[in-house]
Amino acid sequence: MERMRLPIPSFDGRVAAVSRQLAAVPDHAEVARTLAAAGLVRPVRPSTLLAGVRALRRFGFTLGTAYAVGAVRFAAEPAVVDERGALSFAEVHRRTDAMAVGLAELGVGPGDRVGVLCRNHRGMVEALVALAKLGADALLLNTSFAGPQLAAALRHEGAAALIHDEEFGELVGATGLPQRRRVVAWEEASRGRTRARRGTPSLERLAAAHEGAALRTPGRDGRIVVLTSGTTGTPRGATRGNPASLEPVAALLSRMPLRLRDTTLVAAPAFHSWGLAHLMLGALLSSTLVLQRRFDPEATLAAAVEHRAGVLAAVPVMLQRILELPPERRAALGRPPLRVVAVSGSALPGGLATRFMDEYGEVLYNLYGSTEVAWASIATPEDLRAAPGTAGRPPRGTVVRILDERNRAVPAGRSGRIFVGNSMVFEGYTGGGDKHRVDGLVSSGDVGRFDAAGRLFVEGRDDDMIVSGGENVFPAEVEDLLAAHPAVAEAAVAGVEDAEFGQRLAAYVVTRPDTRLDAEQVRQHVRANLARYKVPRDVVFVAALPRNATGKVLRRALPEITPVGSAS
Repeated sequence: MERMRLPIPSFDGRVAAVSRQLAAVPDHAEVARTLAAAGLVRPVRPSTLLAGVRALRRFGFTLGTAYAVGAVRFAAEPAVVDERGALSFAEVHRRTDAMAVGLAELGVGPGDRVGVLCRNHRGMVEALVALAKLGADALLLNTSFAGPQLAAALRHEGAAALIHDEEFGELVGATGLPQRRRVVAWEEASRGRTRARRGTPSLERLAAAHEGAALRTPGRDGRIVVLTSGTTGTPRGATRGNPASLEPVAALLSRMPLRLRDTTLVAAPAFHSWGLAHLMLGALLSSTLVLQRRFDPEATLAAAVEHRAGVLAAVPVMLQRILELPPERRAALGRPPLRVVAVSGSALPGGLATRFMDEYGEVLYNLYGSTEVAWASIATPEDLRAAPGTAGRPPRGTVVRILDERNRAVPAGRSGRIFVGNSMVFEGYTGGGDKHRVDGLVSSGDVGRFDAAGRLFVEGRDDDMIVSGGENVFPAEVEDLLAAHPAVAEAAVAGVEDAEFGQRLAAYVVTRPDTRLDAEQVRQHVRANLARYKVPRDVVFVAALPRNATGKVLRRALPEITPVGSAS
């Protein structure tokens, strides 16, 4: 795309609409500068520009277009790297064309919803690209789902087919989905021949059987449906339209310095909004995506060094696990050339941010958002140094307001409900229903405040608030304080029923190796730093906190954890 001249007047309605929207963006010169700094807007050959326009006309702003353009600009360069090696941009484009033709022969068409139950690997990326080229909708499924959850999600979301890793075969079989509607994305090497004899389709065999086949233009843009995390109830599908311009990308790049042809190690699960965001940003920026099926802190550091990753996309607990590696082991692995370590998905404790930057430099960027609002704010390293624990500031084109119970804006320093507006907020839940909206802004479901410098602080979920003896307590404040104790590895706080106070605070504490701590020392630490009503009456020492795949603590599961005693 040359100097923002993406469309020209003779192109069709879709391209003309993109042109109008780009031209209508306030401060579009600033957008152009941001995109140019990332390498997205620069002179290109007319043939490359024409290929981009043709792909845009066929597939819209989807992964299908991103890899079609990448195949022209960077054909032989690596697009995806996993444990089976590398695929070039040309290979991904060619293979996903064939996969799309094969899926169409299996009965998948434009507008169909297809479940995707995959870990982070080439098959996950290729499944999403192939579905985009078909005009089908991809329903991202949590790899931690139990059988009943998986069956309920497929049924509720109306999935017509399912693309899944072979390891989930037994789980998928229990859903009752016909075998002819199931396609394997990742085959275990030791089982490939057995599965092939049974005739179960796989993406690899579809790619081989339909190589070079003509792919029809779908006439509809494929979408991606992300399920909510389900930490407060049953996961629900959240739908949003595809971007109509590069404005959403410019918003994120205005606060996070990603660049064309970065090497990005995506450690965050790709079925979650944050991992998916980096698959999509990486595709748009023609990045080399380095993927690992399972997170291991040592293997992640080793991969970042081996592939010279400039970007690491992770969730906060992954950084914690990296820092827990013995210093001599981290030193032996070497220092990766990271420019950006982008985290999201759960709260980033201020102490963790500081410790990580002390070790790896001023590279940490923390995005606050949700499945429903996409993004709200981004904290840069400067923000995190100045105010550890902050969620940062809204990027360009984003509005964040703190409202009271009467939907009135509150001044800086006062807490209230967080409402967000940007170009990618969701349209509603697939089964009906919506988040609370005020003047076009969508509730994030959290409570927070701005400081005098305009930095956002998230105090917790509005439904996590504990009311104890008439006093309101948000767990995050107590958790951050406990995490700062030298003997505490991590901690979570929840409310439990109490006959006298309605609720009382319970702290669940994981201690560091070779340290000793008892319940009264925990209480004294809180009492010395916070109001008395924030002191937990119950202190339970546990081996680990229950978390979902994105690192969020499952508070409803805390009372069920087996204690490990009062000392470690």
